[in-house]
Amino acid sequence: MQKARIACWDARAAGEAVRMEVFISGQGYAPHRHDNYVFALTLQGVQSFQYRGSERHSLPGGVIVVHPDELHDGHAGTEAGFRYRALAVEPGVIQQMLGGRPLPFLEGGTSSDPRLLQALAPLLVDFERPLDELEHQDALYDLANSLAGLCGAARALPRADYAAAELARQYLMAHWDEPVALATLEGVSRRDRWKLSRDFRTAFGTSPYRYLLMRRLQRARSLLAAGAGIAEVAFACRFADQSHLTRLFRQCYGMTPGQWMSACRPAARAQSF
Repeated sequence: MQKARIACWDARAAGEAVRMEVFISGQGYAPHRHDNYVFALTLQGVQSFQYRGSERHSLPGGVIVVHPDELHDGHAGTEAGFRYRALAVEPGVIQQMLGGRPLPFLEGGTSSDPRLLQALAPLLVDFERPLDELEHQDALYDLANSLAGLCGAARALPRADYAAAELARQYLMAHWDEPVALATLEGVSRRDRWKLSRDFRTAFGTSPYRYLLMRRLQRARSLLAAGAGIAEVAFACRFADQSHLTRLFRQCYGMTPGQWMSACRPAARAQSF
């Protein structure tokens, strides 16, 4: 297998989602997990990954759906490598569009169902063009409902106070760079802290602390892509030191901060395709 090469061709915000196009050869991502949905459309080669205890593969035209907080990696199925476009969406956005229903879960993590492909196409096929706000929101709504229809009955989940969980989520979004206690979230949401903790996991697929941590890592990734130094970013994003940031960054994104910076350099992009 070739040495790993991760070339991030593009990564851009799109309202409630982030779109990216990536080429990988060899072992691209170490095992990691994140707190959002990832929808990946394979464009070229064989996109392989370990997911829920087995090896999965996606061929050109296939879609991978990684559920929030599920451990997975990413590697090329052949020496030629693979290219894909991906959309990362916060689970709260999906849930809001589904009217508070439990998050849909795609068993196996891969699909070639035309309903899902049709819903994903407006978000990823015309990749270079920025999406209008209404166009983007309509496309996300269609994607959420296509996924729910494809998954059928959702996994049984306990009842939850979604309004309280959303208040806590909004507070975490606004105060990602501050220390936050569960008691604070209890006051913000007016919900018993332990019930709120369960509500939050049900609503967003992860714990309040991990959600806060992911917001810090998300900010760190943006600063690194803009050229900031790793130690500087660690301090700015409330990590203990550079090694602390590196360890958590790799757990979340499957690569080190240095690898991410290299992948986002214009020179690396130009040499990738």
